[in-house]
Amino acid sequence: MKRPRKRASSVAVIDIGSNSVRLVVYETMARSLVTIFNEKALCGLGREVQSTGLLAEDAVTKALTALRRFRALCRIQQVGRVFAIATAACRDAKNGPDFIAKAERICGARIQILSGPREAKLSALGVVSGIHNPDGIVGDLGGGSLELIDVQKNRVLSGVTLPLGSLALQDLSDKSLKRAERIVRDDLSDVAQLKAGQGRTFYAVGGTWRALARIHIVQSGYPLRVMHGYSIPAADALDFARRLRRLAAANMLADIEVVADARRPLLTYAALVLEYIIRVGQPKTIVFSTFGVREGLLYEMLPTQERAKDGFICAAQTLNGLLSRSARHAEELVAWTDRLVRVVKLRETDEDRRLRHAACLLSDIGWRVHPDHRGEETLSLITNGNFGSISHQGRAFVALSVFYRYAGLSEENEPPEHIRQLIPPAMDERARLLGAAFRVAHLISAARTGVLPATHFRTQGRKLMLVFEHRMVDLVADRVGSRFKQLARLVGRAGSIVRS
Repeated sequence: MKRPRKRASSVAVIDIGSNSVRLVVYETMARSLVTIFNEKALCGLGREVQSTGLLAEDAVTKALTALRRFRALCRIQQVGRVFAIATAACRDAKNGPDFIAKAERICGARIQILSGPREAKLSALGVVSGIHNPDGIVGDLGGGSLELIDVQKNRVLSGVTLPLGSLALQDLSDKSLKRAERIVRDDLSDVAQLKAGQGRTFYAVGGTWRALARIHIVQSGYPLRVMHGYSIPAADALDFARRLRRLAAANMLADIEVVADARRPLLTYAALVLEYIIRVGQPKTIVFSTFGVREGLLYEMLPTQERAKDGFICAAQTLNGLLSRSARHAEELVAWTDRLVRVVKLRETDEDRRLRHAACLLSDIGWRVHPDHRGEETLSLITNGNFGSISHQGRAFVALSVFYRYAGLSEENEPPEHIRQLIPPAMDERARLLGAAFRVAHLISAARTGVLPATHFRTQGRKLMLVFEHRMVDLVADRVGSRFKQLARLVGRAGSIVRS
């Protein structure tokens, strides 16, 4: 008897937006999503909906062609489950139902047409899944609409939808920037959800806003090319948005090579909306999120206990399991550094602790790299990693901790200055301390389990001691002693090894 084939664990989301149609395939449904395929087609379904009430015929043809390819891609990748959603253009257009019927036949899946409030909620849940303890207003700018919704940690409040998507605004204003400015000013002048964000963070979601972030990163010489979690003070973002509008007025946006040709005409409208959001809402900071509706959709489906997990710790655990010599050893290292922190009375915030734990989990992921390059390779892997729930400052701290573990603490092996500049000096010192602890732990244990639990920390006056249980005393060596003394100096102590 032939056994039924086991369904693949991968999941895909087909997202039919007003500007782009996108397929994203994730390795599995998990707290920390891992993207294994991502492709979009800029179809412009919503470019005429406001003026004609219809999806443009050529855009429909282009979108259906893209969906045929996406269906084939799902088939050859043997995707387990496919979810499909459609947003503003399809819900607003008179021929939207006809298009959706054709699209469903092609996709082989039911397409969920999101209402405005539903789209706002999923955007907010995407930010919850990808930003650690968010507190502010989520603004999802698509081609057809702008969703604004308040989020406080994992709590999502009521949202509002406005027809201020880049394509919709271009259509409504008949490509007149003065008319577009009047529309934006009138629509945003009295939005309660926006005014609730005063002095808080504004989370910018959507492809055209990500394009703005990409330009800002390049023009400011920022050291990371990571869009997710990129943060700008609101005053700087306001100046940037105004400058971008002046470039558009001078017809100079065509020179911006870091943005796809099809998105360039929409940048001005995105900048205009961002400018008025800052002027009306008066947020403190703008943070760009690559996590949005798609991630929110999958996050909502997770069991409650999975949603409660820390997204970055989950990502670190996954990398630990894939790349380290022993995943369990990293868990023992977490407990070992917990004991060190407790014994030397090192002050830690909750955020300090979670970053230290993540660094422990990632402390051995570079072991397959040539020894001369382990520091720089792991530094790059962590600072540029495709994961969420971590700020750019947090990325730099964790990456530097692991860099110091591999490269050592000598002046000849200093990390790149542009990465160190992402964190204050006190955090760099803490990263050096953690790297020194890793150098001791991995030397005495060879990344094997059962060794670290047999070593203990003690203090006596200004002396810090590392005590080896009798069964482990043969692991004591001069090199271990010198590394431990280096660690002790970093906490202001004299260090010594003790055999019990």
